[in-house]
Amino acid sequence: MPQPQDVLAVADSLWRGEVSTARLHPLQPGTGMAEVADGFAFVPSFGNVSAVGTEDGLLLVDTGSALTAGEIHTTLRAWSPSRLHTAIYSHGHIDHVFGMPVWEAESAERGWPRPQVVAHEAVVARFDRYVRTAGYNGVVNRRQFGIDWLVWPTEYRYPDHTYRDRLDLDVGGRRAELHHARGETDDHTWTWFPDSRVLCCGDLFIWASPNAGNPQKVQRYPLEWADALRRMLALYDSPGGGPEVLLPGHGYPVIGEDRVRQALGDTAELLESLVDQTLALMNAGARLDEAIHSVTPPARLMERPYLRPVYDEPEFVVRSVWRRYGGWWDGNPATLKPASERAVALELAELAGGVAALADRALALIGRPSSTAGADPAGATPAGTAGTAGTAGTAMPDVPDDGSMRLAAHLVELAWLADPADPGVRDARRAVFTARAEAASSTMARGVFSWAARES
Repeated sequence: MPQPQDVLAVADSLWRGEVSTARLHPLQPGTGMAEVADGFAFVPSFGNVSAVGTEDGLLLVDTGSALTAGEIHTTLRAWSPSRLHTAIYSHGHIDHVFGMPVWEAESAERGWPRPQVVAHEAVVARFDRYVRTAGYNGVVNRRQFGIDWLVWPTEYRYPDHTYRDRLDLDVGGRRAELHHARGETDDHTWTWFPDSRVLCCGDLFIWASPNAGNPQKVQRYPLEWADALRRMLALYDSPGGGPEVLLPGHGYPVIGEDRVRQALGDTAELLESLVDQTLALMNAGARLDEAIHSVTPPARLMERPYLRPVYDEPEFVVRSVWRRYGGWWDGNPATLKPASERAVALELAELAGGVAALADRALALIGRPSSTAGADPAGATPAGTAGTAGTAGTAMPDVPDDGSMRLAAHLVELAWLADPADPGVRDARRAVFTARAEAASSTMARGVFSWAARES
C-alpha cells in the first residue's frame, strides 16, 4: 500500500512547479487526507471527495469512483464517525458519483436514515443517456484510458433532490450555495461555503488545461465554463469575501486567496482566448482546418503548472468551439458528402504505386526503416519500398517534428485502410502510432494513438 501523502505539501510543490503534473497527473489517485479548513476534509482520489462536518452528520461534495469508494470511506471514517447526511454531485461523471453504495450500506447496517443526494436536474438526463449508450461509452473509455476490461455501468444512484439555477442548503448549521454551470458538462454544480470561504468547484478546475474539447465525448461549453469561473471570482466582491480554499474535482487543493484568484482567472482567460480566436476565424469564413492550425493559446498561460495539456489539449477545444457554434461540417466541400475512407485510401494507394509506398513514406517521416508492406511471396519488393519511401532523394529526419508525425499518421492510416491485412502495413501503423503516443502530452491523444497501435 502506498504511504499517505502530505496532501498540502504536494499541493504547494505542484503550484511552485517543483513537481510536474506530467509526473503527478491530476487523474492519478492520490493517498491521504488533509483538513483544509475548520471542519473540512479533502481526500485526493480518482475523483476527489470533500467532506464537511455538521451537527447533523457529514456533507460530501462528490463520492468518488466505484474503484476508490471503499478506500475513501475508510479514510474519512478515521476523520469522523458521523453518519452521512447529504452528498452533492458536482456533475454526473462516474468517477464522482459511485461512492454512495458504501455509505448507504453503512447507514442501513447501523439503522441510520438513508443519505440524501442533491444534484443539478440535468444529472438525471445524463444517467438516462449513459444507460442508452453504455456500449459506446465502454468503447471510448477503454480507448481513452487504455483499460481493456472496463465495462460501462447501467445502474446509477439518482439524486433525491434536484435544482435548476441555484439552491441554498442548510445541513446541520452549515450553509452551502449550489450554483449551476455548463463547462465540462451541462450538469455542473459548484458549491460555495461562504461562512468558511471554501469553494468546491468540481471539474471546472482540474490542475490541467481545461477538459473542454474531449474528442470522444459529448459537447463541452468553453465560453460558459469561463463565465462560471468569472462568477466564482465575483465572490470576492461580496461582503464576506471570496474563496480562500479551492477544492477541485481532480488534483490538489489550492490554498490562499491570491492563488485561488490566479487559478480561476488564468483558466477563464485561456478558455476565452481560444473561443475568441476560433469565433473570429469562423466569422471570417475560415475552414475548421485553418482554425485548428492557427489558433494559439497564450504562451504565458500554458506555462502555468496547473494549465499544462496533460489531459485535454487547446487544439481539441478549438474543435469543441466549432461544433458548438458551427455544426459538424468542417467547411471542406469534399467532406460534406464524402466517399468512404476505404475508397479514398484504395485510390491514393494505386496512384502512389501501392500500399508499400504510403507505409514507407510514413516510416520515413518518423525516421524509421522502410517496411515490407506489399512484398510478394517470393520476397520481391514493389517500387518505393527500399528505403526511398517512394520519393527519390528524400532523406529521413533524425528527429521527427510534429508536422512530420501528423503527416505520417495520415499516410499510414491510408495504407491500413487500403489493405488492413498486410503485415508490413500493420507493422508500419504500429510503429507510427506508437511514436505518436510516446510524443503525446495529453491523456486524450495518448489514449487514441495507443489504441491504434494495439489494434495494429
